[in-house]
Amino acid sequence: MTEDTTLAPTAIGVLTIDLDAIAANWRKLEKASVPAECGAAVKADAYGCGIDRVVPALAKAGCKTFFVATIDEARAARAGAPDAAIYVLNGLSPNAGDALAAINAQPVIGDLNELAEWDMFCRRTGWTGGAGIHVDTGMSRLGLSLDEAQSLAPRIASGNHGLTLAISHLACAEQLSNPMNPKQVGAFREVSHLFSGITSSLANSSGIYLGPSYLFDMVRPGAAIYGVNPTPEAANPMLPVIDLKARIIQTRDVPRGDTVGYGATWTARRPTRLAIIATGYADGYFRAAGSNDGTRGAEVVIAGQRCPIAGRISMDLIAADITDLPQNAARRGHMATLIGEGLTVNDLAHHFGTIAYEVLTSLGRRYQRVYTGG
Repeated sequence: MTEDTTLAPTAIGVLTIDLDAIAANWRKLEKASVPAECGAAVKADAYGCGIDRVVPALAKAGCKTFFVATIDEARAARAGAPDAAIYVLNGLSPNAGDALAAINAQPVIGDLNELAEWDMFCRRTGWTGGAGIHVDTGMSRLGLSLDEAQSLAPRIASGNHGLTLAISHLACAEQLSNPMNPKQVGAFREVSHLFSGITSSLANSSGIYLGPSYLFDMVRPGAAIYGVNPTPEAANPMLPVIDLKARIIQTRDVPRGDTVGYGATWTARRPTRLAIIATGYADGYFRAAGSNDGTRGAEVVIAGQRCPIAGRISMDLIAADITDLPQNAARRGHMATLIGEGLTVNDLAHHFGTIAYEVLTSLGRRYQRVYTGG
């Protein structure tokens, strides 16, 4: 491994995001969803991958509907997809109608009081862009109850209802045999009948792979677009999207018996050579990935070989044991791979004690970002 001369000298590392892989993953999900329309969730800065770059790439691939969490995200998505439908999943915050209308974005309303405020805004301004409606089928988070949804039946029957989308959200889609899945799809089937003529959407990334009965009119994949496995009980059908490397800023020799890192929890059992890498939990490399004398932690790839983390993760630094590498295979200025070269986002999530979604959305801003493809 040689020094990465494309890396700015001020950057701790480089996060490479493959826009062609993002587009290919979306097209794979679209194919798996036929005959339903395939939208895309681009909330949380497109799952940490950069909404300003991801949305145009997905729009070019054919995506016509985007889902975000906030109005600021909707504004960013609109800049990248001028003609797309954009839905704000967190609904209508107080007095936010004008901000939504200004960018032609639609709230996904999950409360009757919210709906009343939205109706008042539409009457006052004459805005006719429509809104989505969220019905809770078991998540107990956002959404109208089934009884509240039923109370809208006369409105739906009138034809002049102002609604363009009805959604719910699966709680356990990644678990193929979880009884919540058929329970929720059954409840949402009733919702879709109630909201006849309005586009209905239930499935997230994993929901697409639960079978045709979960597809309805539209699917809303998110994490799978960015390379996260939507079928944890089987091999990942998605292409990897990100590659993360960080700079080695020092190598050092540690005598047998010396300890490494905060808390002195890791002891060198032999004369050890360490690479000190310029990243840490401030950059989204979680403290839980460290090691101690009784537990092996995560690994990084240096000079094509996996090297274990030695000791705790610090705010800005990690240490990797490079004793088994050839002499001079790792030097100051060389790069260590944190994600890539066989290390996946899901692998890192396992060591972090979390899910791949949190890994992606936690990657810090001290990395230089490089986009390929698109």
